[in-house]
Amino acid sequence: MTLAPIDHALAEAHRRFTEANPASRRQFEANAEFMPGGNTRSVLFYAPFPLTIARGEGAALWDADGHRYADFIAEYTAGVYGHSAPEIREAVIEAMQGGVNLTGHNLLEGRLARTIRERFPQVERLRFTNSGTEANLMALTAALHFTGRRRIVVFSGGYHGGVLGFGDQPLPTTVPFDFLVLPYNDAETARARIAEQASQIAAVLVEPMQGAAGCIPGQADFLRALREAATAAGALLVFDEVMTSRLGPRGLANQLGIRADLTTLGKYIGGGMSFGAFGGRADVMAQFDPRTGALAHSGTFNNNVMTMAAGQAGLTQLFTPEAAGALAERGEALRARLNALGAKEGVALQFTGVGSLMNAHFLQGEVRRVADLAAVDGRLRQLLFFHLLNAGIYTSPRGFVVLSLPLGDADIERYVAAIGGFIAEYRALLPALG
Repeated sequence: MTLAPIDHALAEAHRRFTEANPASRRQFEANAEFMPGGNTRSVLFYAPFPLTIARGEGAALWDADGHRYADFIAEYTAGVYGHSAPEIREAVIEAMQGGVNLTGHNLLEGRLARTIRERFPQVERLRFTNSGTEANLMALTAALHFTGRRRIVVFSGGYHGGVLGFGDQPLPTTVPFDFLVLPYNDAETARARIAEQASQIAAVLVEPMQGAAGCIPGQADFLRALREAATAAGALLVFDEVMTSRLGPRGLANQLGIRADLTTLGKYIGGGMSFGAFGGRADVMAQFDPRTGALAHSGTFNNNVMTMAAGQAGLTQLFTPEAAGALAERGEALRARLNALGAKEGVALQFTGVGSLMNAHFLQGEVRRVADLAAVDGRLRQLLFFHLLNAGIYTSPRGFVVLSLPLGDADIERYVAAIGGFIAEYRALLPALG
C-alpha cells in the first residue's frame, strides 16, 4: 500500500529520529521492562519512543545521545527558571543543611505563604499541597463542604490535573464527583445552566486560559459571566491558575480584574520542586483551621523545606512581578511574529495563547473552545515536533510552546527560523489560507 504524502513524511521523520537516537531507544526499551510503556507520565510519551533527557542547564537540554536542544517546553510551564538556576540551587542546599524532614512546622513555610499572598491578593489564606492536582481536589472539597452542595461546573477541554480532565464528559481517569460539563467561552449557556441548577451547584471550576486544550484564552465577558452566575447561585468560583498565574505580574485573573473565591496554584511557584497551593476567601479557608475548622488536610511533604526554600528564592529573586510582566510581553511579541509569518506565507498555521504560553494550530479562524480544533490534522503537529527536534529545539508533540527566563534572543530567532523552514519544506502538506 502506498502511503499518503503526509504519512510518508511522518514515517521518514520517524526513521531519521530513530537512527539519530539509539541511546534513547535503548533506555526506553529497558524501562518498558519495569513500567508500562516505559512511562510514568503520559504527556511525555510519543511514538516511536521518547527522548531520554540526560541533563539541563539554563535554557538548554542534552539527551542521552548527546544532542543539545533549546528548551521551548520548560517542563510544561513549571520550568520558568530554566535548569539549575544558582539562586534556587543555593537556597535548596542551605535548607537541606538544616535537615530535610523536620516533622513539624518549620521556619520557611510562613515566609513563602506571606510572599504568595502578597503576590496574589485574592488569596487571603492558603495551604500547600504537592501538586496542582491536589490543590484542585482540595479546593473542590472546600467548596462542597462550605456550600453543602454536590454539583461542580467544569468546561469541555478543561484540565485540572491527572484526575480532573474533561472532554464533552469527564475523562475515564477523572474522580467521580457530580460534574456538569459546559462549553468553554459560551457565556450565554453558562449563565442559563448555572441559573437553572443553582440550588445544586457548589463550585464553578475554570482555567482563565485552557492550557492542555491548546492555549485557548478565556474571553473576559465569559469569565465575568461565571463570576456573576456563581455569585447569584451562592456557589464558589474557583480559578485554576496553576498555569496562568505566570501570565501576568499577579496572575491572569487579576490582570483581567476578576476575583475568584478560591484560586489554585502550582508548577513554577515551588521553584521547580513538587508544589501546589489552594487558597482564597478567609471564611472558606477557615474550614481547615485545626483549632476550629471541620476539615482536615494532611500531606507529609506539604511544607517540605526544599520546596519552601526554592519557591521563596524563585519568587523574590528571579520571577518577580516585573520579570513576569516582561516575560509575558516577550511571549506576546513572539506569537505576533509567528502569526504574521503564517499569514505572509499563506498557510493556515496560527499560534493561540497569552503571554509566555502558546500553542500551534493548523487551521484558520478564531479558536474559542476545544471543539474548534476538531479539524486539525494531528499528524501535522507530529511533523512539526520532529522538524523542530532536527533543528535543535525541544517542544511538545501537541504544539505547546513555553518560554522561560533564560531563553535568549538567539533562541527566539532560532525558533522563528525553524518555523519558516518547516513551512518551506512541507508547504504542499499544509492547509492554505482561504
